[in-house]
Amino acid sequence: MTASSHSTRAHSFNAAAAQYAANRPSYPPALFDAIEDLAGGHPLTGARVADIGAGTGIATALLHARGADVIAVEPGEGMAAQFRRTLPDVPIVRGNGNALPLATGSADFLTYAQAWHWTEPARSVPEALRVLRPGGALALWWNTTDLDVPWLAAQARRLERHFGIRREVDRTGNGTATALADPTGRLDFTRRQVRWSRPVPVDTHLANIGSHSMFLVQSEEHRAAVLGEERDHLFAAFPDGIVEETYVVELLVATNS
Repeated sequence: MTASSHSTRAHSFNAAAAQYAANRPSYPPALFDAIEDLAGGHPLTGARVADIGAGTGIATALLHARGADVIAVEPGEGMAAQFRRTLPDVPIVRGNGNALPLATGSADFLTYAQAWHWTEPARSVPEALRVLRPGGALALWWNTTDLDVPWLAAQARRLERHFGIRREVDRTGNGTATALADPTGRLDFTRRQVRWSRPVPVDTHLANIGSHSMFLVQSEEHRAAVLGEERDHLFAAFPDGIVEETYVVELLVATNS
């Protein structure tokens, strides 16, 4: 992906913030148990947490509900506006992971939900280490579609043919995800996977996949054609109109030792 196309995709969410907030999946409680475990048992409750690339606040809301003292950092104007409508009592500042608008040693946890891949690790790794207190933890995670589920694998193949883009973070277990997260080798990540699912109406599922950047950068006509074709496929397979979206959350945690 070129730098210009990466930037275009990164900014594409701002015009679709409401769709993103309404239809994207959340995260299971087991994910936050795993973060605490991999952070040496340090609890999120009462911790100073900065949620970077917070978007519309899906992860931020869960961290806040967990009892964390959380601040959000978000570069996009549209996403930040939606965040403020959803979480008016949680502070949010504009910024990104390459140049965090946060004080040195100010966070117990830095979290990146679906956001680290929009950063430049050569810049975001030292920034994370700067902002984390000694012993603090950096947690990166992604909801990845479980391609062991046949209907989801078939859909992924169709979308790849349409767009030529694979949507998934590597799940092969060969260390590729860790290497991509920190090509500098400065962080010692521990990796864990958390599997979960949610039943949703077909139209919610279509709105979810339609909120991904690979869709958002296409013309309205192309998006409508692809989603219409997917709708036909899904109602043929699920005449009751309900699908079970199944995810594997890819979690990487490293501590600032």
